[in-house]
Amino acid sequence: MTHPPPTELKGTTVVIAGQVHVTGDVALDGRIDGQLLCEGGAVVIAATANIRGDVFARDITVFGRADGQLIATDVVDVRAGATVTGTVMARRLILNEAGSFNGRVEPQHLDAAITVLKYKQKQAAAATGSDSAVPRSAAASI
Repeated sequence: MTHPPPTELKGTTVVIAGQVHVTGDVALDGRIDGQLLCEGGAVVIAATANIRGDVFARDITVFGRADGQLIATDVVDVRAGATVTGTVMARRLILNEAGSFNGRVEPQHLDAAITVLKYKQKQAAAATGSDSAVPRSAAASI
């Protein structure tokens, strides 16, 4: 079975403020000031990327900078040269010895964090009168 290529947010000058909701895998090369939701997919934060906000995905691999909560249903992988500041909630954490991590690891709170996130998504969808917190056209155009 072939998988579709990941959505790419490329260019070190790309700056996104607000919530980004992506279906499938995503590779980030720029900057996000806000929340990145990639339910069921993998997020790769490139060496030139910087995210200030929460990230939710199946797998999160950090080569660049992340400041906020990293919530992964499987693994958060902090690679050499990466800097992570905040809270990690995941079943597994891989911290490369040349990576930097300043924060807390709370695998025991993973299920609660997922429940809260889904509740917030439903609230946002109800407020906009849609079945999704982000219009499908916006998610598809990212």
